[in-house]
Amino acid sequence: MNESTTQPRIGIIGTGAIGGFYGLMLARAGYDVHFLLRSEFSAVSQNGLRLDSQVHGLLTLEHVQAYASAADMPPCDWLLVGAKTTGNDGVAPAIVQAAAPGANVLLLQNGLGVEDDLRGLLPDSLHLLGGLCFICVHRSGPGEIVHQAFGAVNIGYHSGPAEDASASLRRVEQGAALFHAAGIESVAMDNLDKARWQKLVWNVPYNGLSVLLKASTTPLMADPDSRELIQGLMAEVVQGAEACGHSLPPGYAQQLFSVTGQMPDYRPSMYHDYVEKRALELEAIYARPLAAALAAGCDMPKIRALYHALAFLDRSNR
Repeated sequence: MNESTTQPRIGIIGTGAIGGFYGLMLARAGYDVHFLLRSEFSAVSQNGLRLDSQVHGLLTLEHVQAYASAADMPPCDWLLVGAKTTGNDGVAPAIVQAAAPGANVLLLQNGLGVEDDLRGLLPDSLHLLGGLCFICVHRSGPGEIVHQAFGAVNIGYHSGPAEDASASLRRVEQGAALFHAAGIESVAMDNLDKARWQKLVWNVPYNGLSVLLKASTTPLMADPDSRELIQGLMAEVVQGAEACGHSLPPGYAQQLFSVTGQMPDYRPSMYHDYVEKRALELEAIYARPLAAALAAGCDMPKIRALYHALAFLDRSNR
C-alpha cells in the first residue's frame, strides 16, 4: 500500500468475537473490510454481523463482504488476525493468500511468542505487528457478538521490511489511526514483548481460574480465597517479566486487580473455549511464559500448577 493512501483495504482472518467486533467497527467507520469465516459463513452472509454493545449500543452490519476461502478475498493492505493461537498453522496460508504486496499483518492474539511462531511461515515482504486487545467481548451465536466493556488495542511492530525504527513506528501509527477512526482507543508500543507480559498479568489468573473454578470474574473477585490466588498468580507474572528483563510499571498488577473488581461480570475467552470443547490456548498463555521465566532463573510455581491442571482438563474435555 502506498503510504499516502487514506483508505486501505482491511481483511479479517478469523471472524469470531474479536475479529467480528473490530471488523464491524472499522466497516461502520467507512473502511473497505473483508471477512474470512469458516463455520459461520452462511449465517453471516445471509444475516450480517450484529453487535450488542454496552458501550456503542445495538449495531448491525447488514451487507458483510464474507468469504469461506482466503483465495477468494481481494488483496488486503491490512490483515487483522482474530483467530485463536491454537489454529495458527492454518492461519499462515490464509494470510499469504489474502495479503497485498507489503501488507501489514496485525495479530490480535493473547500469549507470548505468537509472532515468533508465525514469522517463519510468512514471506519476508510482509510486516508483522502484534496487537493487545483490552476488551470484554464474546460470541452469543453465529454472527452475534456481545460487548460488555473496554475495547482498546495497543500495537507494536515485530518484524518485516521496515528500513529502521522510524519506518516501523510509522506502520504502528497507521494501524492505530485505523482504530482511532472507528472510535477505538489505540496506543503505539515500543516494546512488544514487555506489553505481552503486561497482558499476561490479567490473562494468566482470570482465564485459567475461570475454567478451573467454573466461575466468572464477579464471583472470583468476591471470594477471599480466589482473590488471594489471583493476586499470587499476578505477582508471579510480574516476577517472571522482571526476570526476562521487563520491569512493569509500579502497582500495575494491583491496578488490574482493582479494575477487574469494578467491571461487569465477565467470562474470559478460555471459559467459552472450554464450554464449547475447543482447544485451550495453554501453550501461548502458560507454557511459553513458564519456559521463558525458568530460562531466566525464575520459577513460577503457582502458574505451573495452574497450567498442569488446565492441561489435564483440556485433554479430558476434548
